[in-house]
Amino acid sequence: MDPSAEVRAGMLLVATPQLLDPNFVDTVVLMLDVDQNGALGVVLNRPSVVPVADVLEPWGDIASDPEVLFHGGPVSREGALGVALLRDGDDVPVGFREVDGPLGLVDLDTPVELVTGSLAGMRIFAGYAGWDAEQLAGEIDEGSWYVVPGRAVDAFRSDTGELWRDVLRRQPGELAWHSTRPADPELN
Repeated sequence: MDPSAEVRAGMLLVATPQLLDPNFVDTVVLMLDVDQNGALGVVLNRPSVVPVADVLEPWGDIASDPEVLFHGGPVSREGALGVALLRDGDDVPVGFREVDGPLGLVDLDTPVELVTGSLAGMRIFAGYAGWDAEQLAGEIDEGSWYVVPGRAVDAFRSDTGELWRDVLRRQPGELAWHSTRPADPELN
Protein backbone atom coordinates (compact mmCIF):
# COMPACT_ATOMS: atom_id res chain seq x y z
CA MET A 1 0.00 0.00 0.00
CA ASP A 2 1.22 3.51 -0.80
CA PRO A 3 0.59 5.55 2.39
CA SER A 4 0.36 8.76 0.43
CA ALA A 5 -2.79 7.36 -1.24
CA GLU A 6 -4.59 7.14 2.13
CA VAL A 7 -2.72 9.50 4.44
CA ARG A 8 -2.36 13.20 3.63
CA ALA A 9 -1.03 16.21 5.46
CA GLY A 10 -3.67 17.49 7.86
CA MET A 11 -5.06 14.00 8.58
CA LEU A 12 -4.77 12.24 11.92
CA LEU A 13 -3.30 8.90 12.84
CA VAL A 14 -5.07 7.58 15.94
CA ALA A 15 -3.31 4.76 17.78
CA THR A 16 -5.31 1.55 17.95
CA PRO A 17 -5.31 -0.62 21.09
CA GLN A 18 -2.94 -2.96 19.16
CA LEU A 19 -0.18 -0.35 19.12
CA LEU A 20 1.99 -1.13 22.16
CA ASP A 21 5.01 1.08 21.41
CA PRO A 22 5.16 3.33 24.51
CA ASN A 23 5.98 6.32 22.29
CA PHE A 24 2.54 6.03 20.69
CA VAL A 25 0.07 4.30 23.05
CA ASP A 26 -3.24 6.25 22.97
CA THR A 27 -1.77 9.01 20.82
CA VAL A 28 -3.21 11.20 18.11
CA VAL A 29 -0.66 12.22 15.48
CA LEU A 30 -1.23 15.20 13.19
CA MET A 31 0.34 14.49 9.81
CA LEU A 32 2.42 17.42 8.56
CA ASP A 33 4.11 15.99 5.48
CA VAL A 34 3.38 12.84 3.48
CA ASP A 35 4.93 11.83 0.17
CA GLN A 36 6.34 8.78 -1.60
CA ASN A 37 9.46 8.90 0.59
CA GLY A 38 7.69 8.79 3.94
CA ALA A 39 5.72 10.79 6.44
CA LEU A 40 6.22 13.19 9.32
CA GLY A 41 3.80 14.22 12.05
CA VAL A 42 3.56 15.35 15.66
CA VAL A 43 1.83 13.78 18.65
CA LEU A 44 -0.93 16.15 19.75
CA ASN A 45 -1.72 14.73 23.17
CA ARG A 46 1.59 14.53 25.02
CA PRO A 47 2.15 17.85 26.81
CA SER A 48 5.32 18.19 28.87
CA VAL A 49 5.69 20.26 32.04
CA VAL A 50 8.33 22.52 30.44
CA PRO A 51 7.04 26.04 29.71
CA VAL A 52 7.73 27.21 26.15
CA ALA A 53 9.18 30.44 27.59
CA ASP A 54 11.89 28.43 29.41
CA VAL A 55 13.20 27.02 26.13
CA LEU A 56 12.10 29.41 23.37
CA GLU A 57 11.47 32.58 25.36
CA PRO A 58 10.07 34.82 22.62
CA TRP A 59 7.45 32.20 21.65
CA GLY A 60 6.09 31.80 25.20
CA ASP A 61 3.54 34.59 24.82
CA ILE A 62 2.29 33.29 21.46
CA ALA A 63 1.94 29.60 22.43
CA SER A 64 -1.62 28.36 22.96
CA ASP A 65 -2.69 27.20 26.43
CA PRO A 66 -1.19 25.27 28.00
CA GLU A 67 1.95 27.22 27.17
CA VAL A 68 4.21 24.16 27.43
CA LEU A 69 6.30 22.19 24.99
CA PHE A 70 4.61 19.08 23.65
CA HIS A 71 6.43 15.78 23.03
CA GLY A 72 6.01 15.64 19.27
CA GLY A 73 7.52 12.19 18.91
CA PRO A 74 10.64 10.13 19.42
CA VAL A 75 12.69 11.61 16.55
CA SER A 76 14.97 14.65 17.06
CA ARG A 77 13.68 15.55 20.51
CA GLU A 78 16.34 18.25 20.76
CA GLY A 79 14.69 20.09 17.85
CA ALA A 80 11.40 21.98 17.81
CA LEU A 81 8.55 22.42 15.33
CA GLY A 82 6.03 25.23 15.49
CA VAL A 83 2.53 24.28 14.33
CA ALA A 84 0.20 27.23 13.83
CA LEU A 85 -3.30 28.14 12.74
CA LEU A 86 -3.79 31.31 10.70
CA ARG A 87 -6.31 33.83 11.98
CA ASP A 88 -7.01 34.98 8.41
CA GLY A 89 -5.99 33.18 5.21
CA ASP A 90 -5.29 36.56 3.59
CA ASP A 91 -2.75 37.47 6.31
CA VAL A 92 0.01 34.88 5.89
CA PRO A 93 3.06 35.93 7.90
CA VAL A 94 6.69 35.53 6.91
CA GLY A 95 7.98 32.13 8.01
CA PHE A 96 4.62 30.32 7.67
CA ARG A 97 4.37 27.23 5.43
CA GLU A 98 0.93 25.83 4.71
CA VAL A 99 0.26 22.21 5.66
CA ASP A 100 -3.51 22.04 5.15
CA GLY A 101 -5.52 25.22 4.58
CA PRO A 102 -5.02 27.57 7.55
CA LEU A 103 -2.90 24.98 9.38
CA GLY A 104 0.83 25.22 8.90
CA LEU A 105 4.35 25.27 10.22
CA VAL A 106 6.10 28.38 11.50
CA ASP A 107 9.84 28.76 11.15
CA LEU A 108 10.92 29.32 14.78
CA ASP A 109 13.85 31.45 13.56
CA THR A 110 11.32 34.03 12.35
CA PRO A 111 11.18 37.12 14.59
CA VAL A 112 8.05 36.77 16.76
CA GLU A 113 6.97 40.31 15.85
CA LEU A 114 6.40 39.19 12.25
CA VAL A 115 3.75 36.62 13.25
CA THR A 116 2.13 38.39 16.21
CA GLY A 117 -1.54 38.99 15.47
CA SER A 118 -1.59 36.66 12.45
CA LEU A 119 -2.08 33.40 14.35
CA ALA A 120 -5.21 32.01 16.00
CA GLY A 121 -3.21 29.18 17.60
CA MET A 122 0.39 28.09 18.06
CA ARG A 123 1.87 24.97 19.56
CA ILE A 124 5.54 24.01 19.86
CA PHE A 125 6.60 20.38 19.66
CA ALA A 126 9.93 18.93 20.79
CA GLY A 127 10.66 16.16 18.31
CA TYR A 128 8.42 14.51 15.78
CA ALA A 129 7.17 11.14 14.56
CA GLY A 130 8.60 9.94 11.28
CA TRP A 131 8.22 6.92 9.02
CA ASP A 132 9.62 5.80 5.72
CA ALA A 133 6.94 4.96 3.16
CA GLU A 134 7.01 1.20 3.71
CA GLN A 135 7.07 1.49 7.51
CA LEU A 136 3.93 3.63 7.75
CA ALA A 137 2.10 1.49 5.20
CA GLY A 138 3.01 -1.62 7.18
CA GLU A 139 1.83 -0.14 10.49
CA ILE A 140 -1.50 0.88 8.93
CA ASP A 141 -1.92 -2.53 7.28
CA GLU A 142 -1.20 -4.38 10.54
CA GLY A 143 -3.89 -2.34 12.30
CA SER A 144 -1.72 -0.07 14.48
CA TRP A 145 -3.34 3.17 13.28
CA TYR A 146 -6.78 4.45 12.41
CA VAL A 147 -6.47 7.08 9.66
CA VAL A 148 -9.11 9.80 10.07
CA PRO A 149 -9.78 13.35 8.88
CA GLY A 150 -8.27 16.02 11.07
CA ARG A 151 -9.66 19.27 12.39
CA ALA A 152 -7.28 22.17 12.87
CA VAL A 153 -8.68 22.80 16.36
CA ASP A 154 -7.46 19.36 17.47
CA ALA A 155 -3.91 20.70 17.47
CA PHE A 156 -4.70 23.57 19.84
CA ARG A 157 -6.95 22.09 22.53
CA SER A 158 -6.00 23.26 26.01
CA ASP A 159 -7.01 19.90 27.53
CA THR A 160 -5.58 17.05 25.48
CA GLY A 161 -6.41 14.27 27.95
CA GLU A 162 -9.55 13.19 26.10
CA LEU A 163 -8.37 13.96 22.56
CA TRP A 164 -7.94 10.27 21.62
CA ARG A 165 -11.50 9.44 22.68
CA ASP A 166 -13.02 12.62 21.24
CA VAL A 167 -11.45 12.08 17.81
CA LEU A 168 -12.76 8.51 17.70
CA ARG A 169 -16.21 9.52 19.01
CA ARG A 170 -16.81 11.77 16.02
CA GLN A 171 -15.96 9.02 13.50
CA PRO A 172 -18.67 6.95 11.82
CA GLY A 173 -19.57 3.40 12.79
CA GLU A 174 -17.15 1.06 14.48
CA LEU A 175 -14.47 3.67 15.14
CA ALA A 176 -16.80 5.60 17.44
CA TRP A 177 -17.44 2.39 19.36
CA HIS A 178 -13.68 2.01 20.01
CA SER A 179 -13.71 5.29 21.94
CA THR A 180 -15.64 3.54 24.74
CA ARG A 181 -12.92 1.06 25.65
CA PRO A 182 -11.55 1.40 29.17
CA ALA A 183 -8.23 3.20 29.56
CA ASP A 184 -6.91 0.00 31.19
CA PRO A 185 -7.50 -2.94 28.78
CA GLU A 186 -7.24 -5.33 31.74
CA LEU A 187 -10.70 -4.09 32.77
CA ASN A 188 -12.31 -5.63 29.64
